[in-house]
Amino acid sequence: MKKDTTTQFKQSTLLPWVEMRVANQSRACYEAHSHDEFSFGIIEQGHSDYKNRHRVNDVRVGDIVTINPADVHSCNPKGNTWSYSMLFVDTLKMGEIQRDILQHAHRGYSQDYTPFKNDLERSPLIQTRFLALLEALIDDNSPLKAQVAFYDFIESSFWQHGLSAEKTQREGDVLRVREKMLDELTEIHQLDSLAEEAGMSRYQLIRAFRQRFGLPPHAYLMDEKIKRAKVLLREGKEISAVAFELGFSDQAHFQRHFKKKLAVTPKYYQSHFTSD
Repeated sequence: MKKDTTTQFKQSTLLPWVEMRVANQSRACYEAHSHDEFSFGIIEQGHSDYKNRHRVNDVRVGDIVTINPADVHSCNPKGNTWSYSMLFVDTLKMGEIQRDILQHAHRGYSQDYTPFKNDLERSPLIQTRFLALLEALIDDNSPLKAQVAFYDFIESSFWQHGLSAEKTQREGDVLRVREKMLDELTEIHQLDSLAEEAGMSRYQLIRAFRQRFGLPPHAYLMDEKIKRAKVLLREGKEISAVAFELGFSDQAHFQRHFKKKLAVTPKYYQSHFTSD
């Protein structure tokens, strides 16, 4: 039998309770089945008949499919091949994060978990946040970035009132977290420890930090690293040394994030401030 190489599986190292499944131009078909986990993903190429909870949808590029634990479903390509990326999330962990988020909106919320209301989402916000989560997991460099992206996706999927809630009264706590991050710029920060430092829940910290500084913690930290990198590059420091000093995993990792922020490479930027 010919080996199927169109589908890859990976356990996330950043969020070990998340499994990724990526299919690239697959023709595989599946009988109706269910999972113990929550599963959700995006269609990247082609289209498919998606059956879930007695409903049939024609899903296409950009659609987000959402499947609850024990939902009997099938999702098979129509005609040619299709490509998609799916995430499978431990139900207990999903319930824990939902409680963290939903207790903030609904006092006394204590369910084991909340199921997806819909089996298909076409909201631009949900799509954007899923893609940000997928990118963070594939990038595989920042636990904090992946944790925040997961919270953002869950918030948009289960509580869609946005981030314009009450003004935080915890500015001193948020400032303390920022100072900790800046003092430990090269450390790998975890959302749990930062929330503990602030005396908030993880969800409250993400909201309060974004409200105060305009960015979630991981993005603020990366922005600060790039600002400091610019100073070091102008001083003529070797690019590899700058990457090491600021805690990037390697020079390529540094260059990728630098170019995202400034739209030029570190070498090009440095060339305008140093002589050969």
